[in-house]
Amino acid sequence: MDAKTEIEGRKTFFIAPDLTFFSESYLEEFLARGYEAYIVKDFRFYPVYEQVRIIVETCPDSILFFFIDSDVGVDWEKFIKYIQQQFGDKALLGVLYAKGRSPEQKAALEKYFLFDLGLQCGCIELEYNREKNFTIIDKVMFANQACGRRKNVRAICDTSASANFLFQGAVVKGRVSDISVSHFSFIPDPNYTFPDIPLYTKIDEVTLSFKGMRFKVPANLVIQREIGDGKILQVFLMLRSNGQPGLDEDVAEKVRERIYVMVTDKVKEILLEKCKQWKQENPNGRDLASF
Repeated sequence: MDAKTEIEGRKTFFIAPDLTFFSESYLEEFLARGYEAYIVKDFRFYPVYEQVRIIVETCPDSILFFFIDSDVGVDWEKFIKYIQQQFGDKALLGVLYAKGRSPEQKAALEKYFLFDLGLQCGCIELEYNREKNFTIIDKVMFANQACGRRKNVRAICDTSASANFLFQGAVVKGRVSDISVSHFSFIPDPNYTFPDIPLYTKIDEVTLSFKGMRFKVPANLVIQREIGDGKILQVFLMLRSNGQPGLDEDVAEKVRERIYVMVTDKVKEILLEKCKQWKQENPNGRDLASF
């Protein structure tokens, strides 16, 4: 699986968040809502500008929220203006700040970021209450379509992920290429012979195994196409015990936990590798003095 496939889909990055206002536990909860989100908070080795540049170039169409009360050695107003000029519509930008400013200061911030710069994702005041802040940010992400075109985040699986089921008395085995809390993509093993499965067929019990988890679920075949080398790609919609789309909540929670780890670890690995490469090429690199 190439890196482009591994990192596709809209992502949200919170740059230099103050964890007094923003909990890292939000990230897994956002995933349950279909938002793939990350925190960028360590600037000891890789300057903030270079991390932002790498994020935008690696994950185009991302949303970046800047916590402008955090001290990372840049003038946020100049910095965000520069980012906007450099990358244009390659990323959507927003600003988060702590409650406590005077009405005049708030008005000045909103004028600059919303009207002068025209940031698409807003200039948002946070409360001294994490639960309220989760709701505030959740609404902002929903308004800015942080989930992109996909309702649920999917994880690309390695070759150890598998599925099997019975169809017309024949055992169908193969590998799972990706999975979300609603669907999975399946490539039947071409070495096995089994009857053609008509589109929209319901399989009463599919046994799925991925990331150390094994579970059984009914599923409907909703997409089927040839992908070359005699292989077929099948996409199944998983079903709850009551027949509705999705997974029963006890299973869904465990699947989400594994998807979160699989998705975020891979993206962070790719971004970190690019940061390390930049550092090797620029051992004395610094953020631009104008910031």
